Amino acid sequence: MILDANRLFPADSETRSIAGRLYETIQGLPIISPHGHTDPRWFAENEAFANPAALLIQPDHYIFRMLYSQGISLESLGISPFDGVAASVDPKEVWRIFAKNYYLFRGTPTRLWLDYSFENQFGLTKRLSSENADEYYEIIAKRLETPEFRPRALYEQFNIEVLSTTDSPLDTLEYHKAIRKSGWRGRILPTFRPDSLVDADYIGFLDNIQKLGQITGEDIGTWKGYLNALRNRRAFFKSMGATATDQGHPTALTADLDPNVAASLYARILSGRSVPEEQELFRAQMLTEMAGMSVEDGLTMQLHPGSVRNHNRHLYERFGRDKGADIPSPTEYVRALQPLLNRYGNDQRLTFILFTLDETTFSRELAPLAGHYPSLKLGPPWWFHDSPEGMMRFRDQATETAGFYNTVGFNDDTRALLSIPARHDVARRIDCAFLARLVAEHRLDEDEAFEVIQDLTVNLVRKAYKL
Repeated sequence: MILDANRLFPADSETRSIAGRLYETIQGLPIISPHGHTDPRWFAENEAFANPAALLIQPDHYIFRMLYSQGISLESLGISPFDGVAASVDPKEVWRIFAKNYYLFRGTPTRLWLDYSFENQFGLTKRLSSENADEYYEIIAKRLETPEFRPRALYEQFNIEVLSTTDSPLDTLEYHKAIRKSGWRGRILPTFRPDSLVDADYIGFLDNIQKLGQITGEDIGTWKGYLNALRNRRAFFKSMGATATDQGHPTALTADLDPNVAASLYARILSGRSVPEEQELFRAQMLTEMAGMSVEDGLTMQLHPGSVRNHNRHLYERFGRDKGADIPSPTEYVRALQPLLNRYGNDQRLTFILFTLDETTFSRELAPLAGHYPSLKLGPPWWFHDSPEGMMRFRDQATETAGFYNTVGFNDDTRALLSIPARHDVARRIDCAFLARLVAEHRLDEDEAFEVIQDLTVNLVRKAYKL
């Protein structure tokens, strides 16, 4: 066996026993995945995945960024460049490269997720290596041909209650429509991601604004028409089942400008002659506008700031976005969010979930903010910190000020379908370990811990995302 039943539980036998008892009560609870990047087309068309490399390696930047860091080219992994010319490689050879370099993932959460998938989905209980690479490949490839490994079957096998995708505001949501029409009962919900319409530094921004006007029939040449067009698209997403929005800004800066000043800024942005300082102010104003719209329409608002996107310019120019070259950056929240919070922070109609890639802010900024403002909640450790250590640091730093009930459970934020149950299992085990320590230290009664672990697993996420 690759996996030990007590993995991630405390080494101390008494505390480990408490963690095990807690885990038994939530191990079988449904998975609620309110934020992620899986492809809705998978569930609309329900076709078999092409091969093991296409399923496990090529969609997952956690995997290929590590391989790239060791000098392995993306082309050799079958990842197509930005010009659309497909990399012509044998998927079995891609898998062999991966297997040969599997040792690179020692000690990483990616290794935990992959081992979980290999054992639980494919019955593979020997560690992947060059020696058994072909055996692994053939076993996985044969399983992918079976009905049990179609996307909808996996959704049901994983006991997923709801799965949210992340979608362009200009998306027709055709695949979500197809899922609805199919009669399948799985809940695949869209999420409104307006970055391409509110960030003037976004590639194609001005063209996107024109498309927004064409789709909605609003006069996007005016500030009022632009805002109404965004409301129009939000309403469409909500009609398709969306319960949340999400924004991925470089910073957490917000602004609350006079409407006339905001209109003047928008005109400058629309002219195409804006400078970086104006673009940052516009993003800041649009965060506050989005918060106001969430008060109006009830969509939960998420903010994922602090990533320097496409840091590797060479890689970006050749392969485009989301190729493992986004790097965390320090992020300030207290002063940055004050304009928005002065406007909407006390309004309980707003649920505003904050994430960070800057862990230094959890105890200093984010937990105190969420521990005060009724509208604020803390999202779980995200991206680079979606790890056992990151999750434990989060609980250690956030709980003392924000408690458990100003957090929102766990979300996996993944593009890799098979990693979903693995990631949720890691989060559940770490939460059990954290609560077990509190019980062992007589800081929490055991009956309270059993209530809290239920809340952290399913109840808080349902409430925060209105599911």
